[in-house]
Amino acid sequence: MRMNVNALHVDVSQRISNLRAELPEVVKLVAVSKFHPVEMIEAAYQCGQRAFGESRVQELCVKAQTLPSDVEWHFIGHLQTNKVRLVVPIASMIESVDSERLLAEIDRQAMRYDRVVDVLLEVHVAQEESKTGFTLDECRVLLAAGAKSKYPNVRMRGLMTMASFTDDERQIEREFLTAAAFFDEIKAAFFPADDYFDTRSWGMSGDYPIAIRCRATQIRVGSLIFGERG
Repeated sequence: MRMNVNALHVDVSQRISNLRAELPEVVKLVAVSKFHPVEMIEAAYQCGQRAFGESRVQELCVKAQTLPSDVEWHFIGHLQTNKVRLVVPIASMIESVDSERLLAEIDRQAMRYDRVVDVLLEVHVAQEESKTGFTLDECRVLLAAGAKSKYPNVRMRGLMTMASFTDDERQIEREFLTAAAFFDEIKAAFFPADDYFDTRSWGMSGDYPIAIRCRATQIRVGSLIFGERG
């Protein structure tokens, strides 16, 4: 059954408006549209939302063919190197770079398409082992070895992380503050004159207020906009 489009647009528009009213001007909203139908993305698009987050390559490719060309697609899921060639022509930003092997493949594919791809280095600060990303030491080693200049078709814009899935707000805050302090460290050490290195992407539907207090400049929110996935 097709959705009631008018009601859907009003609902999604109101949710986005309410959320934006809470956000400082410096915080960018990425609407996490993964697993949600095109009609819901269109509703968000109609009220001015342009940045959307997807985590599955096939789903991203299908939606990108259907939706307007000025949609800013963020790939936020784990990305296999053999799928990079499909994502690079579409994504405005790949937020989930968790290995040098992946970074190198993004650079290689971006060179084929004669473009520079914005990426975030995903760092693991959560206590949960299931979370992916560079450890802080791995990230330091990567940058100290010259990754910034080694991959000219990749532009490192900042960091992404996820906090532990817990009700303990103090723990979540500690993890986000760890990421924020690490951002400052590597900004000073490796990107001191690079204004483009400016993105701290953390915070989702359940913890974005904490993330904002912990200096996030970009949040990834899905269920508060689109409802729970079916």
